[in-house]
Amino acid sequence: MTDEFKAKLSALLKAHADRSAKAAPTDKTPKDQADRRMCGERLHAVVRPVLDGLLAELKAAGHEASVREHIERDDAYPSVALSFTPRGGLASALIFRYDPRHGIVVQREVKQAPWKGRPPTGTGDRLGTIGIAAVSVAWVETKSLSFVEAVLKAN
Repeated sequence: MTDEFKAKLSALLKAHADRSAKAAPTDKTPKDQADRRMCGERLHAVVRPVLDGLLAELKAAGHEASVREHIERDDAYPSVALSFTPRGGLASALIFRYDPRHGIVVQREVKQAPWKGRPPTGTGDRLGTIGIAAVSVAWVETKSLSFVEAVLKAN
């Protein structure tokens, strides 16, 4: 590393430390904590069962799939994700996560099969957002089917 680079990095780190020292140690408002908790409960109660059912169907059809849930972590927003690898394809992901500005955001990353003549990089896009209280089984099913259809078409 050059001295100029080190000096710039030190200045950035010092500025961050100064801002952090000025901020109250409990920056999170009770509203934010309540929203996080409510979102985690909603993801676990509504989204997770739909993804678990989808997981069982995908595995029964001979594909690889898994579901992971991050609900209780302090260093990340609550989320539930489905990873889906069709036979002979690449793993794609569907993620339902909390966003404090939008409620629950659904994102997907669909990876193309390498033999289709395209690079195996994924295309990530947002499928939609919804308020925490408005999440329903039908909404999750719609987003999940759209994701599975896109993955199967790509592979």
